[in-house]
Amino acid sequence: MKKLSLFLLGLFSASFAISQTTTQYEVYAVKYSAAVHDSTVTKHEKDSVSVDFMVWLIKGNGKNILMDAGYLYSVESAKNFDVIDDLRPDSTLQKHTLNPKDVTDIILSFQHLDHISAIDLFPNAQVWVQKDDYNYFTNTAWQKGGVNGQFNKREVKKLVDVHGKGRVTLFEGYNKEIIQGLKIFPGSRNPALPQYALVKTSLGNMALASDNIWIYYNSDFVTPAPAFRTFDANGYVKAMQKMQTLVNDEKLIVPGYVGSAFTKFPVITEGVIRVK
Repeated sequence: MKKLSLFLLGLFSASFAISQTTTQYEVYAVKYSAAVHDSTVTKHEKDSVSVDFMVWLIKGNGKNILMDAGYLYSVESAKNFDVIDDLRPDSTLQKHTLNPKDVTDIILSFQHLDHISAIDLFPNAQVWVQKDDYNYFTNTAWQKGGVNGQFNKREVKKLVDVHGKGRVTLFEGYNKEIIQGLKIFPGSRNPALPQYALVKTSLGNMALASDNIWIYYNSDFVTPAPAFRTFDANGYVKAMQKMQTLVNDEKLIVPGYVGSAFTKFPVITEGVIRVK
C-alpha cells in the first residue's frame, strides 16, 4: 500500500510538473503610436486605413516576451512616420503593470526601425535573432551591393552592443521552438527576412504576422501589403498561405499594424488589448 501511495504521489508530481511547463500563453497588443494618415500603407491619403504601431506581449511559463521592441519617436529617422499619440514602448507597457526590467525576452521579427529601436529600454531581456538576419543587418547590408535603405546604423550599434553584453541569442532554422510554446517561421524577403511567430494559446495556435500582414484586408484577400513598398510580393503571399495552414481559425492570424484590432478584442486599459 505504501509503495502504491508513493507511486501515485510520483505520478501526480510528474503530471503537475508537466502541466507547469506547458502553460498556454496570453497575448496582448500594446499600442504606443499611430499614423497621422495612412500614407505608409496606401498611396493616397483619401484611402481610410487605421494604422497603429504596437509591440506584442506574450505572457506565460514565467516569461514576459515581446515580439519586437518598438521605436522612439525622438530618433530622427522615426519622424518620417508622421505619427500621433506617440509614447515610449516601455511606458506603454507599464500601463499593463509590467516593469521594463521584467521583460525576459525580445524576439526580433525584423531589423527595421519600428521593430528594433527600443531594445535598449529592456535591460534584462534576452534578444532572439535569426543568425542570417543578424549577419545581414550588421555586416552584409553595408557592403558593396548590399541593400540597407530600410536600416539605420544607430540600430546596428544598439544590437551589436547588446550582443556584446551576452544578451543576444542567434538561432538558425524555422518551424522549431526557440522558446517553449513559441515557434518562428520565415516570411517575405524584404531584403532581410520579416518573420512571424506561432504562439500556443488557450484558443489554439495564434500567428503574429508582423510585417508579413499589415492589415486585415491583406489576409482576407491574400494581398501583399503595401503593394508599392513590397520587394517580395510572392513572399508575402506564401507567408499568408502558410499561416492559414498553421491555425484552426483565421481569426487567430493577427496583422502587424491594424488599428481596428483595438475594437475587435477586449480592452485591458487604454492602448492595451488582449488578443483572444
